[in-house]
Amino acid sequence: MAMVIEPAGGMTSTITAASRPSCTSNTMAYASVLRSRSLKGNRLGLPICRGLRIRGRTRDLAVSTNQKRTRGLRAIVCEAQEAVAQVQDVNDSTWQSLVLESDVLVLVDFWAPWCGPCRMIEPLIEELAKQYAGKIKCFKLNTDESPGTATAYGIRSIPTVMLFKNGEKKDTVIGAVPKTTLTASIEKYVVW
Repeated sequence: MAMVIEPAGGMTSTITAASRPSCTSNTMAYASVLRSRSLKGNRLGLPICRGLRIRGRTRDLAVSTNQKRTRGLRAIVCEAQEAVAQVQDVNDSTWQSLVLESDVLVLVDFWAPWCGPCRMIEPLIEELAKQYAGKIKCFKLNTDESPGTATAYGIRSIPTVMLFKNGEKKDTVIGAVPKTTLTASIEKYVVW
């Protein structure tokens, strides 16, 4: 399935199903919203996609002879985001292969969706994943969905960040800490 998007310059762009990144369960809703003309106000109602940022592009329209201008929706613009170094999910079943058998330093963020401090450090973990891309792997483990691994490593407070190297736990940082604290822990074990 291909979708055609008309940018402000009048040129058309085609997005094929192969080039579209994986989205939330509303992927087909995305396509139907693009085809429909019934966009309510400025809220596009599009799903959140990993790897794409979707926004409406507006243009100025002349509405009277006195050159009074208003803004109208011209096209939907898809912009690729940096998806190179994402923090991936890990769970009880993938723990062994992704964390313990890794050949590089691994950072694991133990978190839960209801935890406010966990949401506070999430952007820091994403920044570290980009900063140390290729040197470390970053994962996040939802302690509500994977209690076995959390219990095995004695996780009693979240957020907890652990560093693993060659299958061994090397360092633990508990709580919402500044980026400098996490960077100092990583620098002890990263190989340049």
